[in-house]
Amino acid sequence: MSTTKKIAGAALAAALGVTTLSACGGGDAKDKPAGASDAPKSKTVTLVSHDSFNVTESVLKEFEQQSGYTVKVLKSGDAGAALNQEILTKGSPRGDVFFGVDNTLLSRALDNGIFTPYEAKGLAEVKPEYVLDKEHRVTPIDSGDICVNYDKAYFADKKIAPPQTLDDLAKPEYKNLLVVENAATSSPGLGFVLASVGKYGEDGWKDYWSKLKANGVEVVDGWEQAYNERFSGSAGGKKAKGDRPLVVSYASSPPVEVLYGEPQPAEAPTGVATGTCFRQIEFAGLVKGAKNEEGGKALVDFLISKKFQEDMPLQMFVNPVTKDAALPELFTKHGVVVEKPENVTPETIAKNREQWVKAWTALVVK
Repeated sequence: MSTTKKIAGAALAAALGVTTLSACGGGDAKDKPAGASDAPKSKTVTLVSHDSFNVTESVLKEFEQQSGYTVKVLKSGDAGAALNQEILTKGSPRGDVFFGVDNTLLSRALDNGIFTPYEAKGLAEVKPEYVLDKEHRVTPIDSGDICVNYDKAYFADKKIAPPQTLDDLAKPEYKNLLVVENAATSSPGLGFVLASVGKYGEDGWKDYWSKLKANGVEVVDGWEQAYNERFSGSAGGKKAKGDRPLVVSYASSPPVEVLYGEPQPAEAPTGVATGTCFRQIEFAGLVKGAKNEEGGKALVDFLISKKFQEDMPLQMFVNPVTKDAALPELFTKHGVVVEKPENVTPETIAKNREQWVKAWTALVVK
């Protein structure tokens, strides 16, 4: 989930890479997390992930020193590409833990049987609404809301109230203002289509998109082009002379615009239409056939630890899923809380995703 050039570089980079994040540290036995065996074992635990995984070096080193493991991260493109590779290598896995499958792809991952059930230590601290797999094949790690963002300056200058709901976006005053990502090629693009399915149902979402098309919605391939080129409210969009003041991005985009603003603004230049959102939940799971199963369990435990959960927002610009994790001031001051995001069950998504994307493409793109 990403909303600036720096984040986009991590989240959308096409190149594959293997990164060893820090050297192995030797911890005392009393410091080892539960599940770490005293028997001879591999000292390396490998996390397979999409490109946006990140963690503060000191936080990771603390885990390594306490556990005795070295963490290696294998980044494998976007979430869909990473999952595809994991399915193709089933039976001979590339790592011990897979991170980054979200609720739009969860059923596909579970149906392919790539995970070993493991009830992580600390799972009781995870908010129950995020625990979508009762067999604990995957553990919730983070959440984020795909939402329409708006350019505050544009709407102030035009003396038009910015849209707040999906219904608003089809109104005449917002004609030719919205840019969205292609649902066939983009995670936020798919998420926004799912928001419309959640709101209008399987019988009504296509009529809604017919209205958006008539109202001049623009479709581009991916988030980078939509947000950093076409959207007038982002730093990148301003430089590119983007002329669309509405874009599908994330609820975390405004805090990021503040963080990387030059100079840093006192107030976020962009806002969030909180009635347009779809909630993504990302999971991690112990890979079936992992070479270092004990290390993998310790790593999953770490991913829902308070230390990692509180580090995560400013590293990956997502929200923690545990009850005890506090958000950084940047999020509480400049972010928004989405009280009622649209949701579609993973089972319904799995059953209909391909036909929905085909129908959307035929209706909006062709």
